[in-house]
Amino acid sequence: MEILRTENLSFTYPGSAKKAVCDISLSVSGGDFIVVCGESGCGKTTLLKLFKKELAPFGKREGQIYIGGVPHDEASGSDDVSRIGFVLQDPDSQIVTDKVWHELAFGLENLGVDSQKIRRRVSEMASYFGIQGWFRKNTDELSGGQKQLLNLASVMVMQPDILILDEPTSQLDPIAAADFIATLQKLNRELGLTIIMSEHRLEDVLPVADKVLLMRDGAALYFDTPRCVASRLAADGDRMLYGMPGAVRIYSGLRVDAPCPLTVREGRSFVRGNFGNDISGYEAPGYSHSGEAAVELKGVWYRYGRGGPDVLRGAELTVYRGEIFCILGGNGTGKTTVLGIISGLLEPFTGKVLLNGKKIKSYRPVDIYRGMISYLPQDPKTVFVRESVREDLMEMTENDDDEGAKRISAVAERLGIGGLLDRHPYDLSGGEQQKCALAKLLLLEPKIVLLDEPTKGLDAFSKRELIKILKELQNNGVTVIIVTHDVEFAAVAAERCALMFDGGFVSADTPERFFSDNSFYTTAANRIARGWYHGAVTCEAVVEMCRRNGGG
Repeated sequence: MEILRTENLSFTYPGSAKKAVCDISLSVSGGDFIVVCGESGCGKTTLLKLFKKELAPFGKREGQIYIGGVPHDEASGSDDVSRIGFVLQDPDSQIVTDKVWHELAFGLENLGVDSQKIRRRVSEMASYFGIQGWFRKNTDELSGGQKQLLNLASVMVMQPDILILDEPTSQLDPIAAADFIATLQKLNRELGLTIIMSEHRLEDVLPVADKVLLMRDGAALYFDTPRCVASRLAADGDRMLYGMPGAVRIYSGLRVDAPCPLTVREGRSFVRGNFGNDISGYEAPGYSHSGEAAVELKGVWYRYGRGGPDVLRGAELTVYRGEIFCILGGNGTGKTTVLGIISGLLEPFTGKVLLNGKKIKSYRPVDIYRGMISYLPQDPKTVFVRESVREDLMEMTENDDDEGAKRISAVAERLGIGGLLDRHPYDLSGGEQQKCALAKLLLLEPKIVLLDEPTKGLDAFSKRELIKILKELQNNGVTVIIVTHDVEFAAVAAERCALMFDGGFVSADTPERFFSDNSFYTTAANRIARGWYHGAVTCEAVVEMCRRNGGG
């Protein structure tokens, strides 16, 4: 039975000549699991927000939306609140109270639901989502994964018919993200809940979807089953192929007459069924470094507040000049804290921090932040202070207007943000904000670049472009330290990766050795190749090994 339908739906933001959503017509049946994907800025978030009247952006809408056969404009506000649940990309932006239990009850309280019914529903949802252990905690004490789970539970306590999620796993580590997707699948299967979810990380979510809506420039390019969409992209060599699961990318690179695999299990069967392993070891490029340490942490301890727990416990780290170094680990393990320590924004309780062999305290702040270190925080909105992207970028140039404009134009071209320069930063999508914030950073021409989750909100093609930019910086002697949950990105971009656990760095090694030894903090390509091609941790490496063994 149809639960949602759009007819020739279009939307244009004020002052824009281009439609953000362009003539989309689709039908969603009750109990469907729909995944919306596409490049950054293609209109995914705008489309999803149009389904929720309270979140619908200001602008000109054309066409019609029907919820349960009723035109969306005719539905009452209370019906819309209870029928359609929405989970935002940033967990912190949706939490409005200070206690977990109050957050769960908040929506029902605002609808005037009887207190007995509130207690019953809250207790049930807290039990279902495993929240009992932190039910009375402060919301600001929760990890990123717990906050996103709380947001989901707070929406589900309203008993919606449709659950809409906008890139809900973008700030979660791989284990928390997989658990979150499994929870959504359970809700869809056990409650018959209709789920519409936008996502860039498709490895776990695509195989469980009923249909995929692939958007480009605001329009629907494909609306079909995951296997059909993946097969078409593989056949066409479309650049959205980069965002598909590892099994699909390996299949596309080998052009074998066989059904397109979607999952790791199907990918393993595909590789083993079509290619031998006489040559089983992948020979990765050797690792070497300059010998000059750009950043060193020696016995660093840090805690937030006197009575708080130790976040860093004698952390030791050496990153060499001209190296791209990725730090991985679970939410709340201290990765962002490390960047704060390196940048001088946080002062360790004890231990040494050295930049280019000198103690960080020996530098003046102006020497650190003008030409030495640039830091892109996890929330890119925090770096914008002007009314337009262009004005924000002009702040970073010390030249006259003409010279500054030339530098801005060059950076904008490299990052593909030329069409965004006159937009307000807060009107951009998450991926577009990320690229514009990176442009501000690059204009400073730093020697050490610190990036906290730089791929958050970026589509797979934009990630590849980012890697090219980082490699250019590396060739110019710039040191890049990246905190990321994106293992696929780290496997391609980094020279070394390290895992944070228990307040320190458990291991640091090349991507091939680092990911080959991991079971969960590893790539889909490695899971597919494990036991067949040792050391192959990227899709390109697996394809190469298949070809070397006489196929493709």
